[in-house]
Amino acid sequence: MRRYGKHTDEDDIRVRPGRRGSRPRTHRRPKHEDAAEGFVVTVDRGRLTCLVDGRTVTAMKARELGRKGVVVGDRVAVVGDLSGAKDTLARIVRVEKRASVLRRTADDDDPYERVVVANADQLAIVTALADPEPRPRLIDRCLVAAYDAGLDPLLVLTKSDLAAADPLLETYAPLGVRYAVCNRDELANGDAAERVRERLYGRTTAFVGHSGVGKTTLVNALVPPARRRATGHVNAVTGRGRHTTTSALALPLAGDSGWVIDTPGVRSFGLHHVDAGRVIHAFPDLKPGTEGCPRACSHDEPDCALDAWVADGRAEQARLHSLRRLLATREPHEGD
Repeated sequence: MRRYGKHTDEDDIRVRPGRRGSRPRTHRRPKHEDAAEGFVVTVDRGRLTCLVDGRTVTAMKARELGRKGVVVGDRVAVVGDLSGAKDTLARIVRVEKRASVLRRTADDDDPYERVVVANADQLAIVTALADPEPRPRLIDRCLVAAYDAGLDPLLVLTKSDLAAADPLLETYAPLGVRYAVCNRDELANGDAAERVRERLYGRTTAFVGHSGVGKTTLVNALVPPARRRATGHVNAVTGRGRHTTTSALALPLAGDSGWVIDTPGVRSFGLHHVDAGRVIHAFPDLKPGTEGCPRACSHDEPDCALDAWVADGRAEQARLHSLRRLLATREPHEGD
């Protein structure tokens, strides 16, 4: 039996919506021009905590962002319920352009990059002078990552009551890296925190270091008591610290004088993503000397022009040694 007559009009025909409806598909996305600005302070199992107009808002990543990741330190556009009330959920619909990105890989042969933090402008490399023993090669790797990301490095040496800081500081003196030294008593009475805080004023500083060096203890001394995190201890048998910080967290310094981003302790810092040719940019006194280098020079071979550059007195030998030591960090080395 025919449902329609011979002279049907197409406007009379009903179109049954499909599984996804009858609206035509489009690649155009809403611009969300009325979205509020947010700052990501932590990420935990798909939920992102953002600071929006002074309120703490829980959000999730909008589907339209696809595979684009959102990390601590990101500036984002947020829509939805921005009240910050319990059990409310907003959506992150846009990630603003990042000023900097600190990356690392699990190992040097691992091609998968992990973004540690975004939009930091300083990297505090925290290491203990004893218990556990300092690991200079890990420090070197963090320095390379900092230079590659365009961050100013800051060397923070803890537990100076257990060992002297001078030998390690002498190693990094040719690099001109700023530093701060502190011990447990100074952290307890606030002297160390004030000394380190001077280096952080007006900046967004990411703290990195392996477990047990006192990184989170130092961060706790820098921020108000209500925002402090749990701390752990060093295993007496292995000499390694226990992971107490499991996710990165951005914390404001008192008086809105800056941000510190506490990150989980690391036991390796892969540099697969770093082009060794970019490390030279951290040595402006040596870079002009590379103009006479052979093509694809590693800066650590017999024909490298930097040897003659230093021999002519245009730069210090210690600086060239530091450059080559940092370049060598990309080579696998047991005990990093």
